[in-house]
Amino acid sequence: MKQRAVFYHAGCPVCVSAEQTVVAGLDPTRYDVEVVHLGTDKRRLSDAEKAGVTSVPALVLNGRPFHVPVTQPNVSHRLLGRCNRHFTP
Repeated sequence: MKQRAVFYHAGCPVCVSAEQTVVAGLDPTRYDVEVVHLGTDKRRLSDAEKAGVTSVPALVLNGRPFHVPVTQPNVSHRLLGRCNRHFTP
């Protein structure tokens, strides 16, 4: 039986690149992958938060969130309704 994987992102070029890389790296015979664009599907924000996602891009496997580090300095996306804004720590 396949395991469920959910990839959450905000739709920016960094997130889309991470999506393509991470999803392509998952074995399709082992994982049923759902991609959720939180910028266009804000109803799913509560699902992401319940799964422990605090920033995107993030992958949830077996109920555990894995936050994907971005390669651009000072760029991160925080949840809680601010998915399309860049956050500078």
